[in-house]
Amino acid sequence: MSKPAFRDRFRISWKAPVAGIPYLWLLLFFLAPFLIVLKISIADGVVSLPPYTPLWSWNDDGSLAIRLQFGNYHYFIKDPLYIIAYLNSLKIAAISTVLCLLVAYPIALAIARSSPTGRSVYMLLIILPFWTSFVLRIYAWMGLLNRNGLINAALMHLGLIDQPITMMNTDFAVYLGIVYSYLPFMVLPIYVALEKMDASLLEAAGDLGSRPWQVFRDVTLPLSMPGVIAGSLLVFIPATGEYVIPALLGSPGSPMIGRVLFDEFYVNRDWPVASAVAVVLVLILVAPILWFQRAQMRQAEAGR
Repeated sequence: MSKPAFRDRFRISWKAPVAGIPYLWLLLFFLAPFLIVLKISIADGVVSLPPYTPLWSWNDDGSLAIRLQFGNYHYFIKDPLYIIAYLNSLKIAAISTVLCLLVAYPIALAIARSSPTGRSVYMLLIILPFWTSFVLRIYAWMGLLNRNGLINAALMHLGLIDQPITMMNTDFAVYLGIVYSYLPFMVLPIYVALEKMDASLLEAAGDLGSRPWQVFRDVTLPLSMPGVIAGSLLVFIPATGEYVIPALLGSPGSPMIGRVLFDEFYVNRDWPVASAVAVVLVLILVAPILWFQRAQMRQAEAGR
């Protein structure tokens, strides 16, 4: 066998295992846990360990008995608490995504148009918060937003307010915590899209008489939309199921689905109902991912 033929055969033999690694990862760490949660969601809750019944068992006569309980899905649909938590989570995640986009786009644009040395420094500043514990950073915001915190003390010292402002345990604190925590996930995809943009297109638009805002509207923004969509998904999806930020900064009167799930699992110990809520949440979050994939496929077909 010639060397080129051996090389080609070696590449083909390694192509399938290498391509299968991502699928194996998804199978082990996404599909398998999801199937376990799905199995628990159609079981009955019991006071035992584990706190749910098995889906199948053997009778005394040797026959197999299968028991599926779909009432868990019907139960949380009837309870307004879960519907309110779903809607509130989607509302907070959507507003937080828009706020992240409004803050991140100018930052990403400034980084993309800076010098190579400046880009390295700015990117380091964007990534720097990840070097500190996420929970520790949220606890720091608790100290800043308290009635006796640094922000209220500074405002009162400057004479802008007469008494402390209530910022903790409000939706404002939740929005602030989510935007602060997930801002890098919005900046990085937008920066990548802007950095790959051909600068000659901007120059051509300017030479044809377009004003700077028209160049941004007609050239920069459309070409950066893949980064905008990717960043929006990276913020919206985890923000919908966020637990730590609402638990530490939010109000009990404005529940998010992540906190409801925690209470069902660890306080009420109703694992079947909690699993049903989690399954529905996953299905809701899969919808924007499928929409994004279809949008990418349409864009790729249009570019051919």
